[in-house]
Amino acid sequence: MDFYRDLAEWWPLFSTPEDYAEEASFYLETLQRLSRRRIRTLLELGSGGGNNASHMKAHATLTLVEPADGMRAVSEALNPSCEHLEGDMRTIRLRRTFDAVFVHDAVCYMTSLPDLRQAVETAFVHCAPGGAALFAPDYTRETFRSGADDGGEDGTDGRALRYLEWTWDPDPDDDSYVVDYAFMLRASDGSVRVVHDRHVEGIFPRASWLTLLGDAGFEPHRIPFEHSAVQAGRLDVFVGVRPEG
Repeated sequence: MDFYRDLAEWWPLFSTPEDYAEEASFYLETLQRLSRRRIRTLLELGSGGGNNASHMKAHATLTLVEPADGMRAVSEALNPSCEHLEGDMRTIRLRRTFDAVFVHDAVCYMTSLPDLRQAVETAFVHCAPGGAALFAPDYTRETFRSGADDGGEDGTDGRALRYLEWTWDPDPDDDSYVVDYAFMLRASDGSVRVVHDRHVEGIFPRASWLTLLGDAGFEPHRIPFEHSAVQAGRLDVFVGVRPEG
């Protein structure tokens, strides 16, 4: 089972736009602070259901790239004013540049250094000189912790979703970890089904992130993630600034 493809219609009950307001503001402020140009256009790679975009679109013209049809449909309903394109962050080439490039936690699906290198190179070729690209992985090797979380929402049509999220690392010596989800999905007729979905995600040391950004041509930066619900210094984002020359 692939949540993003088989269960995408349930996404609004799994993750709501309201939950992203604070972090979307942090990402935009960080990009603008490090960029050497005003951010008027922004490319998001792996835009998912468009929750970050729902806040960012008030500040820039957004182009959203997402490989999963169902997730693009969710985002198109939420963000009809944004351009939506099908594509893989490793290989897409739009033949145009943007003032900023943003890659949220979809970058976690780069499970090898070659994959991550391709995603960083994609960001570089789409970033205008003086612009900046921000990557927001869930973890680095230094910040990873196993744990569990839960949540979910009730819909207005009688449907509801609840989930258990379990993050763990079966092999700390490789470049990946596992996130298992158990979803309880209640249909409008009251019937409930349970679905298991496993995600294998990439995890890399801070030094690897900085090296890949530098190799692509960026000036690399590691920035502590700031959020009222996250302990200070607990997580990192990575920003590459493209030289103006």
